[in-house]
Amino acid sequence: MDELFEKSLLYDFYGELLTEHQQAVYQSFVFEDMSLAEVAQEQGITRQGVHDLVKRCDRILQGYEERLHLVEKFVSIKKTVTRIEKLTEPNDGKDTLENRLSEIRALTHDILEEL
Repeated sequence: MDELFEKSLLYDFYGELLTEHQQAVYQSFVFEDMSLAEVAQEQGITRQGVHDLVKRCDRILQGYEERLHLVEKFVSIKKTVTRIEKLTEPNDGKDTLENRLSEIRALTHDILEEL
Protein backbone atom coordinates (compact mmCIF):
# COMPACT_ATOMS: atom_id res chain seq x y z
CA MET A 1 0.00 0.00 0.00
CA ASP A 2 1.50 3.36 -0.91
CA GLU A 3 2.20 5.78 1.92
CA LEU A 4 -0.35 8.47 1.01
CA PHE A 5 -3.09 5.88 0.52
CA GLU A 6 -2.26 4.32 3.90
CA LYS A 7 -2.28 7.73 5.60
CA SER A 8 -5.59 8.48 3.93
CA LEU A 9 -7.17 5.27 5.20
CA LEU A 10 -5.81 5.76 8.71
CA TYR A 11 -7.12 9.33 8.73
CA ASP A 12 -10.52 8.25 7.36
CA PHE A 13 -10.92 5.73 10.14
CA TYR A 14 -9.31 7.53 13.08
CA GLY A 15 -8.93 11.20 12.13
CA GLU A 16 -11.95 12.27 14.18
CA LEU A 17 -10.06 11.13 17.28
CA LEU A 18 -7.43 13.84 16.73
CA THR A 19 -7.96 17.34 18.10
CA GLU A 20 -9.30 19.99 15.72
CA HIS A 21 -5.85 21.61 15.62
CA GLN A 22 -4.17 18.29 14.80
CA GLN A 23 -6.75 17.63 12.09
CA ALA A 24 -6.26 21.06 10.50
CA VAL A 25 -2.46 20.76 10.41
CA TYR A 26 -2.50 17.15 9.21
CA GLN A 27 -5.03 17.80 6.46
CA SER A 28 -3.17 20.87 5.22
CA PHE A 29 0.23 19.20 5.11
CA VAL A 30 -0.67 15.66 4.04
CA PHE A 31 -3.77 16.04 1.87
CA GLU A 32 -3.60 19.61 0.60
CA ASP A 33 0.14 19.26 -0.07
CA MET A 34 0.99 22.53 1.62
CA SER A 35 4.60 23.13 2.65
CA LEU A 36 5.73 23.20 6.27
CA ALA A 37 6.16 26.99 5.96
CA GLU A 38 2.66 27.49 4.51
CA VAL A 39 1.01 25.42 7.23
CA ALA A 40 3.11 27.10 9.92
CA GLN A 41 2.07 30.55 8.72
CA GLU A 42 -1.58 29.53 8.44
CA GLN A 43 -1.61 27.98 11.93
CA GLY A 44 0.64 30.49 13.66
CA ILE A 45 3.27 27.92 14.68
CA THR A 46 6.82 27.14 13.61
CA ARG A 47 7.83 24.89 10.73
CA GLN A 48 9.37 22.54 13.30
CA GLY A 49 6.07 22.57 15.18
CA VAL A 50 4.22 21.50 12.03
CA HIS A 51 6.76 18.76 11.36
CA ASP A 52 6.58 17.43 14.92
CA LEU A 53 2.77 17.58 14.95
CA VAL A 54 2.45 15.66 11.67
CA LYS A 55 4.85 12.97 12.94
CA ARG A 56 2.93 12.78 16.23
CA CYS A 57 -0.36 12.43 14.35
CA ASP A 58 1.12 9.64 12.23
CA ARG A 59 2.15 7.81 15.42
CA ILE A 60 -1.26 8.38 17.01
CA LEU A 61 -3.16 7.11 13.96
CA GLN A 62 -0.85 4.11 13.63
CA GLY A 63 -1.30 3.38 17.34
CA TYR A 64 -5.07 3.27 16.93
CA GLU A 65 -4.66 0.86 14.01
CA GLU A 66 -2.30 -1.37 16.03
CA ARG A 67 -4.96 -1.65 18.74
CA LEU A 68 -8.15 -1.75 16.67
CA HIS A 69 -7.13 -3.14 13.24
CA LEU A 70 -10.05 -1.43 11.48
CA VAL A 71 -8.07 -0.52 8.35
CA GLU A 72 -6.62 -4.03 8.15
CA LYS A 73 -10.12 -5.53 8.39
CA PHE A 74 -11.47 -3.07 5.83
CA VAL A 75 -8.74 -3.90 3.29
CA SER A 76 -9.19 -7.64 3.86
CA ILE A 77 -12.97 -7.47 3.48
CA LYS A 78 -12.63 -5.32 0.36
CA LYS A 79 -10.38 -7.97 -1.23
CA THR A 80 -12.84 -10.70 -0.31
CA VAL A 81 -15.80 -8.77 -1.74
CA THR A 82 -13.81 -8.19 -4.94
CA ARG A 83 -13.26 -11.96 -5.17
CA ILE A 84 -16.98 -12.59 -4.63
CA GLU A 85 -17.78 -10.06 -7.35
CA LYS A 86 -15.47 -11.91 -9.78
CA LEU A 87 -17.21 -15.18 -8.94
CA THR A 88 -20.54 -13.68 -10.02
CA GLU A 89 -19.22 -12.71 -13.48
CA PRO A 90 -19.88 -14.89 -16.51
CA ASN A 91 -17.83 -18.05 -16.41
CA ASP A 92 -15.55 -19.59 -19.02
CA GLY A 93 -16.97 -23.01 -18.21
CA LYS A 94 -14.16 -24.21 -15.95
CA ASP A 95 -16.03 -23.64 -12.68
CA THR A 96 -19.41 -25.12 -12.06
CA LEU A 97 -22.11 -22.99 -10.52
CA GLU A 98 -22.02 -25.24 -7.48
CA ASN A 99 -18.26 -24.69 -7.00
CA ARG A 100 -18.65 -20.93 -7.35
CA LEU A 101 -21.54 -20.82 -4.87
CA SER A 102 -19.54 -22.93 -2.45
CA GLU A 103 -16.61 -20.51 -2.67
CA ILE A 104 -18.94 -17.52 -2.26
CA ARG A 105 -20.42 -19.11 0.88
CA ALA A 106 -16.92 -19.69 2.27
CA LEU A 107 -15.88 -16.11 1.51
CA THR A 108 -19.01 -14.63 3.09
CA HIS A 109 -18.36 -16.78 6.15
CA ASP A 110 -14.83 -15.33 6.30
CA ILE A 111 -16.23 -11.80 6.17
CA LEU A 112 -18.68 -12.51 8.97
CA GLU A 113 -15.87 -13.95 11.08
CA GLU A 114 -13.78 -10.79 10.57
CA LEU A 115 -16.61 -8.57 11.73
